[in-house]
Amino acid sequence: MDLRHISFRLLEVFMSVVKTGSISETARRLHLTQPTVSLQIKRLQEAVDEPLVIMQQQKLHVTEAGHELFRTCQRVFGHFDDYNDFLAELKGGERGRCKIAMVNTAQYILPKLLGPYSNLHPHVELPLEIGNRAEVLVRFERGEDDIYVFSHPPSLEHAQAARFLKNPLEFIVPTDHPLANQQHVALSELVKYRFLLREPGSATRMLFESELQRRGLVLSNSVQMASNEAIRVAVSSGMGIGVLSRHVLPIGDHGFKVLTVSDASLASHWYFVIRTDRHIAHAARSFLTFAQDHLEQYLDGRWVRNELHGLNLSLADQQIR
Repeated sequence: MDLRHISFRLLEVFMSVVKTGSISETARRLHLTQPTVSLQIKRLQEAVDEPLVIMQQQKLHVTEAGHELFRTCQRVFGHFDDYNDFLAELKGGERGRCKIAMVNTAQYILPKLLGPYSNLHPHVELPLEIGNRAEVLVRFERGEDDIYVFSHPPSLEHAQAARFLKNPLEFIVPTDHPLANQQHVALSELVKYRFLLREPGSATRMLFESELQRRGLVLSNSVQMASNEAIRVAVSSGMGIGVLSRHVLPIGDHGFKVLTVSDASLASHWYFVIRTDRHIAHAARSFLTFAQDHLEQYLDGRWVRNELHGLNLSLADQQIR
């Protein structure tokens, strides 16, 4: 059998001939002429090198080779019917992959959306990458993911960002810190003490240092820590003062106290970011649509800033990766 000379159209014509038992009826159903149908069957038989249908007493008969080819076609076309169903679900965002890269702090927030979404779309894979801002920015530059979550999005021509949640920062101190019981504290008082900070380039650190620079303040002592958890534990252990997102502070943790800093109200926002020069997977578009419709339901409504309608997903989807 020479597969190079077999096309799906030839097989479609052959299956119709077997089902109808008629060249003329096949021609009518497939909008072809009878000579064209006969020629297609002839070409298929030549490719198979076996007679598939024969005429006996003015009646079409299917040979043994023809019956076996028909059964093979049924299996093949059945798989393609399944594939069409798969494509329909894929385009509807019911299956596929949505790759998300997020900065460390966002891991405390995004699962509140990913969990309900995953329950509604169990066939969608949600591989996650978590890192500091520099690491996620590298992934963004390489276009390795569908969606990125930043609290300080990249200012690049091919980046499109939309806010979805306010990220207020809190100053936390050990429970026995000299300032722990003061009702109101000025930022100038805090800089006298040791601060525990994330790595340079962290959005939280960038915001804090920008505020210090704007005010002409300089820290007397600081220690770099690798994660929000490390800072929280170190503060609870009496090592210094931390600046952390309110969203990463566990409710009911009595190992630290949150200060009321009267002259400093620091906050950033979390953004969903996509690349406008990359194809956005159907599953990723489905997740962003879900997030737009359910932010207030699954996240703290006090901090929701739903601007996801501003993401031009249709434009991104027209590009080719």
